[in-house]
Amino acid sequence: MNFEFDDDQHLIRDQARSFLGEHCSSSVVREVLEGDALYAEQLWNKVCEMGWTATVIPEEYGGLGLSYLELVVIAEEMGRACAPLPFGSSVYLATEAIMAAGSESQKKKWLPLLAEGKAIGTLAYAEGPGETDAASLSTTVSKDTLTGKKCAVANGNIASLICVLAASDSGEGASLYLVDTSDSGVTAETIRTLDPSLNYADVHFADASCELLGEIGQGRDLLNALLDRAAVLYAWEQLGGAETCLEMAKNYAVQRYAFGRPIGSFQAIKHKLAEMYVKNTLARSNAYFGAWALNSDAEELPLAAATARVGSCQAYYYASKENIQTHGGMGYTWEFDCQFFYRRSKALAVLIGSERQWQEKLISASDPVAV
Repeated sequence: MNFEFDDDQHLIRDQARSFLGEHCSSSVVREVLEGDALYAEQLWNKVCEMGWTATVIPEEYGGLGLSYLELVVIAEEMGRACAPLPFGSSVYLATEAIMAAGSESQKKKWLPLLAEGKAIGTLAYAEGPGETDAASLSTTVSKDTLTGKKCAVANGNIASLICVLAASDSGEGASLYLVDTSDSGVTAETIRTLDPSLNYADVHFADASCELLGEIGQGRDLLNALLDRAAVLYAWEQLGGAETCLEMAKNYAVQRYAFGRPIGSFQAIKHKLAEMYVKNTLARSNAYFGAWALNSDAEELPLAAATARVGSCQAYYYASKENIQTHGGMGYTWEFDCQFFYRRSKALAVLIGSERQWQEKLISASDPVAV
């Protein structure tokens, strides 16, 4: 395995970092955090113009046809900038679901819209705390109409398209369905979360028209495969945020003086920064493993995804917490930007299942002999 990106991928990373540095400053994040806007719409339009939403979509469906190695470097820069966009739900979840299981007509209809950013997609499967399985599903489908409620759907209040896990009344188990939110049977109720720069909603379906995605009864298997792929992409986004936290903490530690010397010269601060670096480095190693498995569609993907997900969750939370601590009393204030990354670390840690759930997946995906 070659755990490094090539020159073209490094160029994409540099361009993405420069672009987001110019167009996604902390003031843009704060505007969404403090205001009524659900996301940074102008930034979203610019990102779509850059073609990032079309990165891995095949050219025949209006995409760029690039690899997942290009997408993960973009994801990392999204996380580094703490971008207040529906990028993850639309690109990592909805687009991936249609590419993996969509019919030819579904791909022709939705992938060009998702590639251009004219449609925003998401995934809805949770109906409450804990795992969601076929036996516990209350969302049902009868005669091509869907009824039920999904909780805490990422961007459920702005999505044009929702991939929904539901049970068929025929008793064939759980399946995935596509729902166009322009249907009158779809309503969304915005909910308050720790990170208002991302948005979530409880989505209600009342006899909403739907289309089967994939095979009947294969919804849980499709969902597990989809979450594995998304876990790798979100891991890179989390890693980007963790790296920014380390940079913020380091820069503050060398500029802030106490008792006539930079606080970075004190052992306690050195230990914080060193531990952040170690956790980030380990998370990056795991994220490389995930990127390789995703890009090559390797049989190790479930293991690699769980490894990357757990490592990045831990690294991001630790870095965001210690970044605040390094800034001391200033770090806790609303005026400082440390809060953006702490909020985002907590939000991303539960978006596609909790860290504990992914730890259990990691154990089950591991070789028993190795464990």
